[in-house]
Parts: sequence; C-alpha cells; structure tokens
Amino acid sequence: MHTNVPPVNNSILSVSTLNRLVRDCLESAFPLSWVGGEISNLTYAASGHVYFSLKDAGAQVRCVMWRSRAQTLGWRLENGQKVEARALVSFYEPRGEFQLNIEAIRRAGQGDLFERFLRLKAQLENEGIFAVDRKRPLPAFPRRLAIVTSPQAAALRDVLSTLHRRAPHVAISLFPTPVQGDGAGERIAAAIAEAGASDCDTVILCRGGGSIEDLWAFNEECVARAIVACPLPVISGVGHETDFTIADFAADQRAPTPTAAAELAAPEQSRLLEQLARLQDRLQRQSTRRLADRQQTLDWLRSRLVHPAERIASQRRAIDQLTGRLRRALITTTQQQRLRLAALSQRAATAAPQTADRHQTLDQLSRRLAQAAHWQTAQRQMKLNALAAGLKQLDPQAVLSRGYALVIGPDGRALRDNLAVNPGDRLKISLAHGKLDATVLPVVAPDKAD
Repeated sequence: MHTNVPPVNNSILSVSTLNRLVRDCLESAFPLSWVGGEISNLTYAASGHVYFSLKDAGAQVRCVMWRSRAQTLGWRLENGQKVEARALVSFYEPRGEFQLNIEAIRRAGQGDLFERFLRLKAQLENEGIFAVDRKRPLPAFPRRLAIVTSPQAAALRDVLSTLHRRAPHVAISLFPTPVQGDGAGERIAAAIAEAGASDCDTVILCRGGGSIEDLWAFNEECVARAIVACPLPVISGVGHETDFTIADFAADQRAPTPTAAAELAAPEQSRLLEQLARLQDRLQRQSTRRLADRQQTLDWLRSRLVHPAERIASQRRAIDQLTGRLRRALITTTQQQRLRLAALSQRAATAAPQTADRHQTLDQLSRRLAQAAHWQTAQRQMKLNALAAGLKQLDPQAVLSRGYALVIGPDGRALRDNLAVNPGDRLKISLAHGKLDATVLPVVAPDKAD
C-alpha cells in the first residue's frame, strides 16, 4: 500500500497541521473495510452517538458510530458481543487519537448467513416462487383465522389483542411451533401444512423482531415451499418493518409487523357494522321507493282495467262497425269494376282492326319498296362502273400497254431522273409483256437530250 506522505523539510508544523495531515493520509490510504472483534468500553452518549472499542487477543481500536447510523441498527449493542463492523479508518484531530468510523455493524457470522439468504432468494425467485401472479387475494370477510407461531411469543399476544379489539367475531385457531432454534424451520413448515388443512380462511405466520440468527428459521427453504403449497392465503408478519425474510417474499401478503398482519387479516368490526348500517339504510330507501313505484303502476293499471262484459260489448260494437264498412266497401268496389268493364268493352269495340284497309295499304307500301330498291340498285351500279373506269385508267399495266416502260434503278426504286444513275449501272425494265435487263451507257445531260 502506497500513501502520499508530504515531503519532510525543516519547517516546523503545528500540532493541528500534523494531525490533519495524519488524518488525510489515513482516510485516503484505507478504503471502507470490514473489521471483526469484540465490543468493550461501550457507551451510549446522550447525543445518540455510540462509542466503544473493538478488540481481539492482540490489540484494540477505538470506534464511533454516529447517531444517524445507530438509529437504523435495529438491535442494541452490548459489551462482549462478537461483531463485524464496516468502518472507515479515521483520526480524531482534537485528541490525536486513531479511531474507526462505523458505517454498518452486524453480529459475527452474519455475513455467511446473509450470503446464504441471497443465494436461496435468487434460487426461489428463478423458480417463480415469488411471482406476483401467484399471490392469492385475502378473503374480505374471514370467519376463522389460523395463527402459526410460538405460544410464548410476544407477537402472539399482539396479534390476539389486535384481533380482539378489531374483530371479536372472528374465530382463531392456534397452530403452535417453535420459531427459532434447531429444527424450527421444519416445525414451522409442518404447522403451516396443518393450518392449510383446517377449516380456516387465512393463515397468519408471525413472530417478533430479532437478529438474523433469531429469524433464520423463516429463511429456510422448507418454510417457503410450505407457504406456496398451502391452499389458504398466507400473511407473513415476521420481525420489525426493516426485517425481511424468505417467508415474506413467498407469502401472499407481507405485513411489516405481527400487529399489521392481524389488521390485514380481518376487517375492523366497527367499520363493517357502519358499512352494514349504510347498506341497510340504502336498501330500505330503495325498497320504499320501489314499493311506491309499484303502487303508482298498480293505480295506473287499475284505471285502465275494464269489466269483461263491457269489453265484450265494446268489441261487438267494433265488429258491427267493421261489418258495415266491409259491406259498403264491397258494394262500392263491385260498382267500380262494372263501370270499368263497360268502358273497356266500348274501347275494345272501337279499336277493332279494319282488315281490308290494312291489306290495301300493305300492297301500296310493297310496290313503293320494290321501286325504291330497283332505283337504288341502278344508282349504285352506275357509280361502280364509273369508279372501275377511273381505277382502270390508274392501273400501271394499262399504261405499259400503251407503249410505256417502268425502269427500276440499282436502288430498287422507279427511275425518274437520268442523273440518278451512272454509266455501268444495271437497270430492270418492265414492259407490257415481259421484262428486260439493261446496262447504262453514257448519261446524257438534260440540256443535251432530244
């Protein structure tokens, strides 16, 4: 371990400066460390700070635990206790004393227990033992509660007094078991199983506070599995509010104290009676209002109620009226149909076809159609002959028959200009009858042509 010691020179240091340098060197050279030993010279100061010494067979060291740390300890230090302290090496300048500032403290051996606690917690958590969706709801109105604890435990008295004050109507069954010591875990698991087989509605598992060794029975794996296997919901009220055990995580509901567990298990009777009174009053009001509504409906129905003889007479009158209306409607409909039939007969007689006139008209139309068709045919024939004559005049073969020739140049096109060929080019000449192959001799310019 290397420390930054200020260089030594011939200057004279004051005692305060020297002590401050020593404190700085110590605090910077030593990190937070766990130190084990036996408590001696213990003093609880009025300020709340705790002063003591840690010693072993060969040495001792002064220690101080400030009030803010001591208040969260949860148990009382005593001379002769074997402890392990997490401390910062320091130096009290005013008195020039080497000391340890205690950050946390535990009974000797608790480190191993805590490691076992963490390993088991991780294992059961991976198995889903602590899953929230596995938790069962507590019954709203339990009739009997099962309490698993030691008959000598102060926690039992707290639970019983709380239940007697809050819910004297709830029956209680005690399933006694040791809550610490060898074999306590198995005995607790057996008591939980016995309680689960009873006619109770909820199980309260409780004991007072203590060290991790005192509460270790509730960190046993068998207890956690017994809680999960219990068919009844289990409330864990073990230790103080700052104490956590495996049973707390496995239980369906965790209470910070045994008293709180009793409060969770059973609703307060006075509140239930108040709620019952409110519901009774509400039921009475609703019943009164509904009865009044029914009476009003009855009066309305009574006003509509008619004697059967009067109803029969009314229906007879209605039938007579309907019969008269039906008779009148039949007479009116028959008369209308007769008038309509007469009108249709007259229209049919008037609309009878005149056969002779229709035949004469048909003959005239046939003659006119034949004449129009003959005239149209003659017109179309004359137009066709004219088009044929024009088309014959445009026929290249007719032009050739008059002595003309069609000359095709080397590029396969009709030759119109002598300048489009050169001497030696081969030409194809089409006549009216047959074809010729020719070769170009000298080309005569247009101004020298005949």
